Parts: sequence; C-alpha cells; structure tokens
Amino acid sequence: MTSFRPYDPDQQLLLPPSLRDWLPPDHLVWFISETVDQLDLGEIIEGYRDGGQGNLPYHPAMMLKILIYAYATGVFSSRRIARQIEENIAFRVLAAGNTPDHRTICRFREPKDQENFTDPESRIMKEGSGAFQQCYNAQAAVDGQQRIIVAVSVQQSASDARALIPMVEQAKQNVGQRVKEVLADAGYASEANLRALERRRIKGYIALGREGKTARTPKRKAPATKRMLKTLRSKRGRAKYKRRKHTAEPPFGWMKRGLGFRQFSVRGLAKVSGEFNLVCLALNLRRMSSMIRWA
Repeated sequence: MTSFRPYDPDQQLLLPPSLRDWLPPDHLVWFISETVDQLDLGEIIEGYRDGGQGNLPYHPAMMLKILIYAYATGVFSSRRIARQIEENIAFRVLAAGNTPDHRTICRFREPKDQENFTDPESRIMKEGSGAFQQCYNAQAAVDGQQRIIVAVSVQQSASDARALIPMVEQAKQNVGQRVKEVLADAGYASEANLRALERRRIKGYIALGREGKTARTPKRKAPATKRMLKTLRSKRGRAKYKRRKHTAEPPFGWMKRGLGFRQFSVRGLAKVSGEFNLVCLALNLRRMSSMIRWA
C-alpha cells in the first residue's frame, strides 16, 4: 500500500505560525519590507487627520510596502492588489493580517480629496521615490555635471497625447538643475515640442521616425523639424542618440517587458509623475534585491 505524508486540511494549528516561515529568507518581500522600514514617512503620517470618528486608518508603511511589491511584480490594478492580499501568501505576509479593500488602496495611491491627506495630490508615491535617488535613473541619465532627460512613450489612462515640455519641467524639479539635453523617441517629435525646446535653449535629439526606417520629410512649415533632421544626420547627432540604447532603453524595457507596465492607472501630470516614480522605485528595489541575492 502506498504511503503519503500526513494531510489533514481540518487540522488546527496549536501555535500561531511565524510569517518568516512562509517565505524563503531571500524573498523580495523581506527586502522591500526592510527598506520601507528605514524610510522617514513623517510627511505621509502628518497628512492624516487627527482624531475624529470612523475606523482607524491602515498604517502607511504597510500600504506602501504592498504598493511597491505589487508594482514590482506587475500588479497595478487596485482590485487585483486587493485580491492578491486575500489569495497570495507574499501579499498576506506584507499585510500582516490586514485586508484593505480596493477603494482603500486606490485612495492611498490617488487621494482625490481631503479625506485622508491634507494635500490633494498623492504624497505616497512622491515620498517613496524621494528617498531613493536611484529611481531617477530610468527617467534621467546623469553624465558628470550634464543632465539628460530621456523620454519614452507610455499610454496614459484616458489620452494618448504626448507632451515633452511638462516632462522636462518636472525633471528640472526632480534633478534641481537646468536640463541641457533631451533624448526622445518619435512619439515626441511634434513641431510644437521642438520649437519649445529651442526657446528654452535645450539641445534636443528627438527621433523623427522608427529606427531603421527613413525619417519622414519635414513639411514646409516645420522649420524646427528640419533643423532636428539635420542634427540627427550629423556625426555628433548620431552618436548622441545612440546613447538611448545603453542609458534608457534597458530600464524602459524592464518596465514594459519585465513588470508589464504599459499604461498609467492615474490621470493628471502630477499623479502620472508620481506613479512613474513609484514604478521606478519598484523596479530599482527589485533589481537591487536580485543583485544582493547573487552577490
């Protein structure tokens, strides 16, 4: 007669299990948890209202850990995150017995009013990313004292419009210095964007078509596009644009292919910038965890 290991689904545990026994010691969950525990979340905590009636809020450290781990594993929908907390052991470990629903997760990531935070814009993603300057690496490649902003197309929640200049202005706030150069793909090659770069005296290297294909002939009323075509055909222009492949393309490839991040879940420039910072943070922590594991 074949023998099997004991199996009794109705057997009750005599002692409460340790969460540390549920996952291997080198699991990504522990790295994210320990990293968030080292953050100063004072600005986030101050945003909660004092006293009042109603249920106690979930601790922001727990919510931030869940958000980062969700994005690091390709789970972006608040409904899917809430479902994972109920079904996925890694999420359950981070939640430590808490079960925030999808509305709570959504409000934490994208507060729309004064209910939870004094600032109507989301502080959560900004606070988390601000503690890690590495998250800028996917958005801004730094070469000595020269700042280069690298743009890539990611579909927005409700629009396909691609505005390069607001992204540059946001990067100036993040980096803290004047942006000198911009590398971007063909999705940003509008005459308005190119003229705006020239007015700001920012050197642009913006593709006018897909790589390997002949760039479209600029229209007669598109002088900035003509100048960009001339720049890209120069020896210096070709060398500059090639830098996209080894500075920005790998991180963006990891975001789109590795994490599966292809569309923003929020609307508005401030919130989109915040979510992008969250994606960068999740990606960097995931890669840092892997490097530490194999070191």
